[in-house]
Amino acid sequence: MPYAASILNSLVPITQFNRGQASRIFDRLHTESQLVVLKNNQPAAVILSPEEYERLSEIEENYLLLLEAGKRLAASSGHTISESDLMKELGITEEELEAAEEPVIE
Repeated sequence: MPYAASILNSLVPITQFNRGQASRIFDRLHTESQLVVLKNNQPAAVILSPEEYERLSEIEENYLLLLEAGKRLAASSGHTISESDLMKELGITEEELEAAEEPVIE
């Protein structure tokens, strides 16, 4: 039952936005990860906190990477090389990897 109660607490009628209460609604995202906006008593939109959006985006990215890894494994010829052997071959140390900045992909 706690799940149903949390859903009920996350409902926000769109009329609250029309009454100038948007700031108060957005402040709720400091304590709640998502809010469901109702229009004519039907869910019309979901507002996510930045942290929840980032968490869900990361899950999606990891899932897509998992799918890609599965495709590559299925298509592989069976010849593989370990990470440590590849790093030796390329002359990369573990310390260099740890010191490297995260790539920005746009």
